[in-house]
Amino acid sequence: MPDDMARPLIRERAGGSRHLEASMMTPSTLLIGILGTGDFSRSLARRLVASGYQVVVGSRTPARFTALFPEEAEVTSQMEAANQADLLFVAVYPEHHSTLVHLKPALAGKTLVDVSNGLQIKQEGPSNAQQLADLFPESYVVKGFNTISAWTLQAGPRDGSRQVFLCSDDQNAKSSVMQLCLRMGFIPVDMGLLSSSLEIENLPLYLFPSWRAPIICALALFVFFYLYNSVRDVLHPYVTAKKNNLYKLPIEIVNITFPCVALVMLSLVYLPGLIAAFLQLWWGTKYNRFPNWLDHWLIQRKQFGLCSFLCAVLHAIYSLCLPMRKSARFQLINKAYEQVNAGHPDSWVGEEVWRMELYLSVGIMALGLLSLLAVTSLPSVANTVNWREFTFVQSTLGYCALSMATLHTLIFGWNRAFLSAQYYFYMPPTFLLVLILPLAVLLGRVALFLPCVGHRLGQIRRGWEKSRHIRFILPDDDCRNGLENIDARRCSIQASEMHVCCCHLAQGNLTTASDLFRCKMSDVSAAFFFLPL
Repeated sequence: MPDDMARPLIRERAGGSRHLEASMMTPSTLLIGILGTGDFSRSLARRLVASGYQVVVGSRTPARFTALFPEEAEVTSQMEAANQADLLFVAVYPEHHSTLVHLKPALAGKTLVDVSNGLQIKQEGPSNAQQLADLFPESYVVKGFNTISAWTLQAGPRDGSRQVFLCSDDQNAKSSVMQLCLRMGFIPVDMGLLSSSLEIENLPLYLFPSWRAPIICALALFVFFYLYNSVRDVLHPYVTAKKNNLYKLPIEIVNITFPCVALVMLSLVYLPGLIAAFLQLWWGTKYNRFPNWLDHWLIQRKQFGLCSFLCAVLHAIYSLCLPMRKSARFQLINKAYEQVNAGHPDSWVGEEVWRMELYLSVGIMALGLLSLLAVTSLPSVANTVNWREFTFVQSTLGYCALSMATLHTLIFGWNRAFLSAQYYFYMPPTFLLVLILPLAVLLGRVALFLPCVGHRLGQIRRGWEKSRHIRFILPDDDCRNGLENIDARRCSIQASEMHVCCCHLAQGNLTTASDLFRCKMSDVSAAFFFLPL
C-alpha cells in the first residue's frame, strides 16, 4: 500500500520533474548558466550575481575569459555548465547554434533562454528561437532579453528600458524566466507562444517606425516654406530691383520657416481627432473602423507634436540671435543716418510698438504651453497623472497652445494681408498660407462645442447608433405573431430613450387594440417584446 501511494498518478516525460523542480527553486539555490563569453554574457553575469544568483559560464576556452567575469561567477567548459545549470542563457550568435548540438543530452529537460537577434527584419519565419527549439526538441526554449542591451544590464533597469518581452510554448519555463526578470528588477511582458518570437526579434531592428511619417512631413513642410520664402524675400528683390539678399538664406529665411512648420505640425496633431469625430457623426456609430491612414495618423500624434515643439524652440533661438548679426547692425546704423539726414530723429511708431509687444507676448505664452505639452508626453511624467489630468493637458491646454500660436501669427500679419504690395509675384504672404489649417481646426473644434453636435457625439461615443431600431408589425388579416416581419437592420435604440411602435392583436375574449408606447429606458442595448399567441 505505501508503494502504491508513493507512485505518481501522472507520468511526466523525461526531464519533466527536473524542469518543475527548477522552477520551484529559490534564487539562492537556482544555478544559472550562460553559454557564451561576449559582452552581453559578461553584463548578464554581473547582473545575475548582483541579483543573488549563482552563475556558471560555459566557454570553449575557459582560461582565456576567466578574468573578464565576476569572481562569484564560475567560468568552465560548455559541457560542465550545461550539466550543472538549471536554466541556461544561450548567448551565442544564431549562426553558431549548431556548435552546441553536442550538448543536447545535457540540456534535455532544461530551460534555454535565447537572447539572439537577427541582422535584418524578417517578414517570415522561422525565427532564431524556433530554429533553436528544433535543434533541442527535448529542451524548453524561451525567447527573451534580446531587447535589453549590455549597457542596461550593467547599469540596471533604472537607466534603461524595464520591459523584457518573453514567449515560449512551455508555461512553466516562461514562468521561471519571469521570476528571474522580476528578481533582476525588470518587468516581464508575456507575448504568448514561441510563434511570437519573430516579432520580438524584429523589435530591436526597427528604426523609429512611429517617427517616419512625422519627420518626413516636417521636412517636406520645411522645404516648401523655405523655397516659398526664398522666392518672396530673395528672388523677388533681385528680379525687380537687382538687390542682393542672399545673406538672408542662412538665418532670416530659416527663422521665418520654422514657425510656419511648427504651426502646421501642431494643427496636424488635432486635425485627425476632428476628422474622426465628424466621421462618427456622419456614420452615426462608433463601431465602424476608421481608414488605415487615419488610424496611423491618430497613433502618431505625439510625434507630430514633438516635431512642432522642436521647430518652435528653434524659432525662439533663431529670433534671439537676430540682433547678433552684422547685417542687423549695419541696417540699424543706416536707418539712424537716414533719419538724421531727413530731419526726423524721432522714429517712434506707436502702432508698430504695440504690434511687436503683443506679438512677442503671445508667442512666449504659446511656447510655454507647448513646453508643458512636451513635458507631459514623457512616459515618466504621464505615469504620475490620471487620465482626466492627462486629457486636460493634452486636449484643453493643447487647443489653448494652438490658439495662442494662431494669434501670434495673426498679430505678426496685422494688416499686411490687405496691402497689395505684399503679394510678390502674385504670391500671398506666408502667414496667410500658414493660417489656413489652424483656423480650420479651431473652427471645427468650435463646431463640436455646439450643444446639438456635442450632445449627439457624446451619445455616439457611449454606444448609441442611429441605424438601429426594432419595429414589430402584425398583418391585418392574420393573427400570427408577426415575428417574420421584423426588420432587424433598422434598429434605433438610444441609451436614454427608445420608441417602439407595436400593434397588438389579441385572440379569443381579448379585443383588438392598437397603441403607441413610449419606452424610456437607460443603459439599454436591446429590447424584446413577446406578443401573445
